[in-house]
Amino acid sequence: TRALIERPDTIVVASVSCIYGIGSVQSYSSMTFKIEKNTVFDLEKIKKKLVELQYKRNDNIHSRGTFRNRGDILEIFPSHLEDRSWRISFFGDTIESIDEFDPFLGTISKNLSEITIYANSHYVTPKPSLTRAIEKIREELKETINYFEKKKLYIEAQRIEQRTNFDLEMISATGSCSGIENYSRHLSGRKEGEPPPTLFEYLPKDTVIFIDESHVTIPQIRGMFKGDRSRKETLSSYGFRLPSCKDNRPLMFEEWEKFKGQTVYLSATPGEYELNKSNGVFIEQIVRPTGLVDPICEVRKASNQIEDIMEECRKIKKKNLRVLITTLTKKDAEKITDFLNENQINSRYMHSDIETLERIELIKELRIGNFDVLVGINLLREGLDIPECGLVAILDADKEGYLRSQVSLIQTIGRAARNINGRAILYADFKTKSIEKALEETTRRRIKQINFNKINRIEPKSTSRKIEELIDKGENKRKKVMDIEGTKEKTITELKKEMLECAENLNFEEAATIRDKIKILEEKELGINEKF
Repeated sequence: TRALIERPDTIVVASVSCIYGIGSVQSYSSMTFKIEKNTVFDLEKIKKKLVELQYKRNDNIHSRGTFRNRGDILEIFPSHLEDRSWRISFFGDTIESIDEFDPFLGTISKNLSEITIYANSHYVTPKPSLTRAIEKIREELKETINYFEKKKLYIEAQRIEQRTNFDLEMISATGSCSGIENYSRHLSGRKEGEPPPTLFEYLPKDTVIFIDESHVTIPQIRGMFKGDRSRKETLSSYGFRLPSCKDNRPLMFEEWEKFKGQTVYLSATPGEYELNKSNGVFIEQIVRPTGLVDPICEVRKASNQIEDIMEECRKIKKKNLRVLITTLTKKDAEKITDFLNENQINSRYMHSDIETLERIELIKELRIGNFDVLVGINLLREGLDIPECGLVAILDADKEGYLRSQVSLIQTIGRAARNINGRAILYADFKTKSIEKALEETTRRRIKQINFNKINRIEPKSTSRKIEELIDKGENKRKKVMDIEGTKEKTITELKKEMLECAENLNFEEAATIRDKIKILEEKELGINEKF
């Protein structure tokens, strides 16, 4: 949001949650102050201003959204920066220098002539607006208590009174409270039912929005409001929140359509909404720079699908390629994986019970050849890029439904389009409409791609993608933190003491290593990490 306010050449990468309410752009942009080198500025006033902007003073741990003061030096860790802090040096009341430095190593990266400090929260509100908001909240509280008492819901009345009065005391004293976003309607001065301020209000009028995998994203946007509304209704009905909390919500789909402006929808399988919006006129990006064509698809009987897929897995393994198998249930995925392993086919499964980082590790291990077959359900679709994949097998393809719809089948088949030898096998006892349409679309694209390659004399080549080292780095870090104490066992308390000593001696790198060691030991103690 800071970049959007300051400059026009900004790229924002956001999830569907960008339609949720945040603080008003007017309040956020007004709650800033600039500090310039060689100007007279009272240090105490700067610290007071930082507190008003929801920065916290912490002289021991320097983290985002905090500041610390040591003599004539003020260090600020801006909330919008991850690995850089600002150090302001005073000579009397004059700002002598402003340096940008690494908060971890303490090394100075550049000298600055001025800095602009933005609020630590989007819900920071100017004092006059805050006073008005508190009055409005008190009025709503009184009405809500009367409502509950008339209904003889005395517990709910007491609960909302106690909760809201505590929040109001915190807001009056500090300008914020836990869950302050639930009072966003009063803080922003908007009327009941009005759209909340969102990221879209920060965007300039000439913004172009790209919606990736729009066939999935659009339905998500449609469903966000109703899901949030249901939860907020429960909170307000039982006195956990004032009714105005319902205005701390995502945009309705109709509201989002008004805000989005110029939009480009990206999808290999666009939905009805996108096609209608484009009036049937759209650009097909069918040909690939590598010349790769959509995979050959084959339909086989499902009656002996397991035996057949076992034979195919052995053939693919001889070519040093990998296999992706999709099933309908978690139980099926686990059973098939066990069965393949029992028959000397090295396999693993991946479904929603597997943590995100473990999924990344699984895909990496598949690519480097630690195992040959990955069995999944709904995760082996959009965005999965495995150049080593030589076969995609879709089990029970004739079981019509969400997991075997035309869109799902096309997306799953597409996972085999990263390798020149990629194929797809659909196991079905009969062809459903979804199978027929998916095969028809894949064949249409394949013919176009082959013709384009012939005309332009393009020789198809398998894609190549570097295998990320993120997992290795994590393992190396884990090994490093386990080695720091040698053979001597230390308790967590002793390590914490050692970490603080290192930090006090400005040995931040070793302190961070010990911190990671403590975290791993705590996880082990609680039984969180099964690797230990």
